[in-house]
Amino acid sequence: MGRGRVAPALDSAIHHLRLYFLLLRAQARSQGVYRASFALDALATALITATEFAAFALVLPRFGGLGGWTLGEVALLYGLAELGFVLMDLIFGGFDAPNLSAQVRSGSFSTLLLRPAPLPVQVLGSDFALRRFPRALLAAGILAYGMAHSGVAWTAGGLALLAGSLVGLIAFFGGLFVVGGTLTFWTVESVEAMNVLTYGGRTLISYPMDIYGEWLRRAFTYLLPAAFLSYFPVMHLLGRPLPDGLPGWAAYLAPVAGPLVLGAAALLWRVGVRHYQGTGS
Repeated sequence: MGRGRVAPALDSAIHHLRLYFLLLRAQARSQGVYRASFALDALATALITATEFAAFALVLPRFGGLGGWTLGEVALLYGLAELGFVLMDLIFGGFDAPNLSAQVRSGSFSTLLLRPAPLPVQVLGSDFALRRFPRALLAAGILAYGMAHSGVAWTAGGLALLAGSLVGLIAFFGGLFVVGGTLTFWTVESVEAMNVLTYGGRTLISYPMDIYGEWLRRAFTYLLPAAFLSYFPVMHLLGRPLPDGLPGWAAYLAPVAGPLVLGAAALLWRVGVRHYQGTGS
């Protein structure tokens, strides 16, 4: 009986996965038509990360560090947060509020509801921006520099902690994208406050959180568990105690905290879709 139930579910999952990659392939082919435009767009996207980190790297040595953190240690934190966010943007870009808001305003979102394919698969495959790949490679390079110059003696456990943090980051910010996109069902326009949590949150956790005020650090630790995603794992890798007397095992909660946020966002998405009425466009 159990096998009879598993086989159809597995076949359905494979079919949906194949559909998803077909959508990604269509996106990639359309973006490759204008190669010069694509190259310039990709370069501009990568320059965002390059300029931001280069300016910081040039200034930091003049001050001898940042709150006791060396350039290599900050690079480890920055590269991890940036890579996680860019990979999330590649996967969950279709849920970004401006994208869904445009579909809701134009009425094209209603057509997605009529197609014989899972709605999340269609939304995930609706915005796969290849221009983000150079930025992801640059973020990986910054992370590799941090790994080589942070003084961490890398072990299998340390690498697993880093990988778990990356998974948590992708799920966490993906969940925030889903929440922001879902809110457009009621507001139509994207909610700017969500940008504070998504793009602002990515910037905040890219640097040591002990440089911020206590209220801000606590808000992004206990209200929104962003500190568990990269700051605590990196602190643990560097052999530093976690703040507020938190136990060392709290550094391993990124693969739990991120999916919990994504799961809550998925529930909100189901509610939003159930009550979606369109704009009459």
